Amino acid sequence: MKPPPPATSDTSQAVTPNALREQYEAGATVDELVAASGLSYGTVLNRLHDAGTAMRTSWQTRRMRQNPQARQRLAAHLRTLYEKHGATLSELAAAAGETRRGARRLLIEAGGAVRTTQQTLQVRAAARAAERNKVALSLRARYEAGATVPDLAREHSYSIATVYRLLHQAGTRMRPQHHHGPTHAPRKQP
Repeated sequence: MKPPPPATSDTSQAVTPNALREQYEAGATVDELVAASGLSYGTVLNRLHDAGTAMRTSWQTRRMRQNPQARQRLAAHLRTLYEKHGATLSELAAAAGETRRGARRLLIEAGGAVRTTQQTLQVRAAARAAERNKVALSLRARYEAGATVPDLAREHSYSIATVYRLLHQAGTRMRPQHHHGPTHAPRKQP
């Protein structure tokens, strides 16, 4: 957003503090005012201060210039990731291309509440337990359809012990175990 050039004559005295303030409050940066007015950076700052201008930080200027609807969509998306999927602030920052602080600000703007580390660990543990239960129920369905434990272990890259544990967790009624392999002749009594 380029500010309109100040409507003044070529002299630096004609660029009034109030004119600079109006442009600044409309979203222009100090650098843009310097380029448009031909004044030095320090002179522009002094005139803004003389006019009683409340100065912004660079992130406030970026935020002011962003498309509000796009920002709201991003904030809502981050809140969903945070609350439903247990994402951390660092993960939100990576997803949004922001800093952790920026991601936190977006989360709060969307109405989200920031968790403690302990709460995040609990959310993640619950998500892992739900996923494990889903896998266990899937294994149970395959087992009850006739698949063997070694087959399930190979298909899912689990150990046989893990498959047994997940089947037991799902409440699976186990078939009698078979010993696969060569049969041994019974020993002769002497």
